[in-house]
Amino acid sequence: MADGEPELPGKGPVQASTSRAGSPPQAGARRGRRRSSYATRDLTKGSIPGNLWFLSWPQIAEGKLGVIDQIADLIWAGRLGFQAIAGMGVAQTYIMLVMTSRMGLDTGMRSMIARAVGSRDIPYANHVLAQSLTLATLFGLLSVFAGLFLTEPLLRLLGLSEAVVAQASGYMRVQFMVMAVMGYQRLCGSALQASGDSMTPLKAALVTRVIHLVLSPLLIFGVLWFPSLGLTGAAVANLVAVGIGGAMNFYALLRGTSRLELNLRGYSLDLPLIWRLVKIGAPASVTNMQRGLGQLVVVGIVATFGDAALAAFALTRRAENVVNQGSRGLGRAAGALAGQNLGAGFPERAKGSINWALVYAAAGSSLVVALFLLFPGAVAGLFNSEPEFVSQAATWVTIVAIGYVSMSTVQVFTQALNGTGATVAPMVVTIATMWAVEIPLAFALSVHSPLAQFGVPWAIVIGMTSRLALLYIYYLRGGWLRTGML
Repeated sequence: MADGEPELPGKGPVQASTSRAGSPPQAGARRGRRRSSYATRDLTKGSIPGNLWFLSWPQIAEGKLGVIDQIADLIWAGRLGFQAIAGMGVAQTYIMLVMTSRMGLDTGMRSMIARAVGSRDIPYANHVLAQSLTLATLFGLLSVFAGLFLTEPLLRLLGLSEAVVAQASGYMRVQFMVMAVMGYQRLCGSALQASGDSMTPLKAALVTRVIHLVLSPLLIFGVLWFPSLGLTGAAVANLVAVGIGGAMNFYALLRGTSRLELNLRGYSLDLPLIWRLVKIGAPASVTNMQRGLGQLVVVGIVATFGDAALAAFALTRRAENVVNQGSRGLGRAAGALAGQNLGAGFPERAKGSINWALVYAAAGSSLVVALFLLFPGAVAGLFNSEPEFVSQAATWVTIVAIGYVSMSTVQVFTQALNGTGATVAPMVVTIATMWAVEIPLAFALSVHSPLAQFGVPWAIVIGMTSRLALLYIYYLRGGWLRTGML
């Protein structure tokens, strides 16, 4: 439930369909369809840590596959020169700004579906999914427009060198088109995860990543009969792979092999429900956009120190995904689990879900932190061996690694709270710490202190720690523990 909204009726377990307005009682319900027992496990009963691991490990694995994919592309980009690493990093910053803002809207869908499943109102969950597709379509069209007409103006806005712009422009243009297709894959996968099925999205992600890993170097370097497209080849490979993976998730929803079953034959536009999706998801979109906008400001600061510093920043942004993707998967799983339990009227089980996710995240991030602190030079040298790049990147990796435990905890809190519908508090905390702490410190420490470029990673660590403290206070106050439907 979004912060500040009145509590709706529905405490305690809710029996079969409540027939909310706009959701036909039999929407998408076909009789006799065989459903996987894995996808229909009751997550409001049994062991909390067991249910969390059941729901989270496929999402963690999916995230790690994405990290492997990104690291591989970064290695191939390094073979083209550190300007290509910088170009990929800057382009990805813009792409992430677009993608994460759209994913915020998915958050509204996730929280509503999780609560509906917990309340045993599957027809309403199906109806929420169908209306969410409308938003995904609109956002996809906007992404294609941005890619076609705004790519080079956006790159030049940051004062990048011509070498970096040349490397990034084609890659970024195609990646905007990828975002349009990926929107469907992510939306369908998120709906399945919120309903309790994490395996189907994992299978689609595995196919997506394998195709991209194979195609990317072939298209970058022109191996065999493939054209040599340079950095743009990585984006083209991604477009092909995401199209196939998205089709797999969509097909699973059409067949109804999990709790959800998409039936577009009876589709009609439900503007009140779409507004509710936007109302719940918009704060999460703003939260994600603040991070993206903050990174663009940081790119502008780092670019003044040269291409090698910019490449080092890009490397640390990708390296942190080793931590973030696992924590993000845990947070989303905890949010789905907590949402279902709040929908069923079990607030203590919802709180326990997030507590266990924090334990898992701390254990996993500690291992990554130890690796990065012990071998920063080896981590940097994996991507490019030029001494100017390695010396700067190793220092960046060492500094940001200090904040990775805080970062992983912030990810769990943000994703889990968003998954329950409490999207306003993470937005307020992110805006406050980003623009009152992290960005001012990045400018002050890099421009007005002897730290120079290394003031930026220190500012990131301090900002992340302050974010953790504020989210922890909100979590303990318990305002997010409202039961019932959204």
